[in-house]
Amino acid sequence: MKRFRLEIRVTPRPGLLDPEGKAIQNALHSLDYERVLEVRVGKLLYLDVEAASKGEALDGAEAMCRRLLANPVTEDFEIDVQEATEETVPA
Repeated sequence: MKRFRLEIRVTPRPGLLDPEGKAIQNALHSLDYERVLEVRVGKLLYLDVEAASKGEALDGAEAMCRRLLANPVTEDFEIDVQEATEETVPA
């Protein structure tokens, strides 16, 4: 088994309301950052997993996103899989 680092980005689907993003945009405008045109708020997750291959790690990550990490109705997700190195593995 190899160790992989998964980076999962979960974002609201385009066209859907993002109340948290809108609140941040309004707050930025009130602080005179008027050039901010849109704010979208998502989640960034890092998971360290063991798998036989990069493909197996990706398949597992997709299943986790569909079952728990992302709402399939309102959110999209992107996954980046890298083989873990000494720098990415916590002590």
